[in-house]
Amino acid sequence: MASRPNMILVHEPEAACRTRLAAEGFPPERIVEISSYLAQSTDIEPEFDAIAAECGRRGIDFLPVELDDAAQAFAGRDPGSTLVWTLTDGIAYFRGGAAPALTRLHALPTFGADDTLFALCQDKFRSGAVLAALGLPVPAAGLARAGEWIVPPPQSSAGYFVKPNRLGAKIGIWPDSHCGSADEALTLSRRIFEHYRDDAIVQPYVAGRNVRASFLAVDPAADNRALGVALVDSGADFQTMSDSLSLYGETGEAAQAAGTRSEPSLEPLARSQPLADAAIRRIAGVLMDGLGLRDVFSADFRVDADDTVHLLEFEVCPGLPCFDFRDYCRRQWGLLLPEAIAEAAARRLSDALPQPTLAMHTGV
Repeated sequence: MASRPNMILVHEPEAACRTRLAAEGFPPERIVEISSYLAQSTDIEPEFDAIAAECGRRGIDFLPVELDDAAQAFAGRDPGSTLVWTLTDGIAYFRGGAAPALTRLHALPTFGADDTLFALCQDKFRSGAVLAALGLPVPAAGLARAGEWIVPPPQSSAGYFVKPNRLGAKIGIWPDSHCGSADEALTLSRRIFEHYRDDAIVQPYVAGRNVRASFLAVDPAADNRALGVALVDSGADFQTMSDSLSLYGETGEAAQAAGTRSEPSLEPLARSQPLADAAIRRIAGVLMDGLGLRDVFSADFRVDADDTVHLLEFEVCPGLPCFDFRDYCRRQWGLLLPEAIAEAAARRLSDALPQPTLAMHTGV
């Protein structure tokens, strides 16, 4: 008898990361900052029951699994009835990249990019080189380690933007991360190394508005037309680590309780800059066809008033429970997050499963 279809969602909890970072000698303040990258694991856990219910309505079982238990959970699973969805990536401070590698070992199908892209997206300098080779509009970059250039950045009359090379979620981005000179950039690289033991990527500063592109293949045939492209306005030129900490995970819960949490506003880019929206969709097409992004991903951009688009980075594990991805699911698919997750998994597992009618939207 065939096994009942099941979707395994692998996630790395903040607490597990904190324990490991403490053992590696990181001080408490840095541990809180670094582990905040895993906030979506904290934020999605209260919705596990809702996801399970939506999966059940579609004839599949839902199994959330902590990363440390993934190898055991995968053992003996039927590849014909199992789908593995990895919630968090990581090859350095975080370990989520191990999950798609384990699925390869157990010959299980995955929802999302393959494990090579899990490694690439976590190294901004290397991923930028690949994106540039694909002809995409990424800012040129230098790389510094503790105040010394590994690769000097190009000259820039607009100054530089400096951030850790292998950390996400705005970790290591401060109000002075936009600096005026290469010497100031080296000073910031020393701070980054002291705080996080990481290199610093140094890019010429690009002006413009912040744009997030989100994608979820609720329909397995979805292409870049199903991309959600939204202006993200936080009231500042760029979001800092402090801003991010107030939005997500355990620190976000504390900020909400204290009344200090404020979500940025979202607006479809096509309303004000349809040409830039079209350019971003073309870029997403290259990311999907040329790089191999699929199923679920996001990308960050800066867009000038003249519709010039700058691709900053891509993410193979976007923050599903974050306000922007929820907004995307509602606008594009007419679904709440648990419904969107379950529908995407069910359709991938079997075209024969019941498929309720979706409220389809243009995203504009």
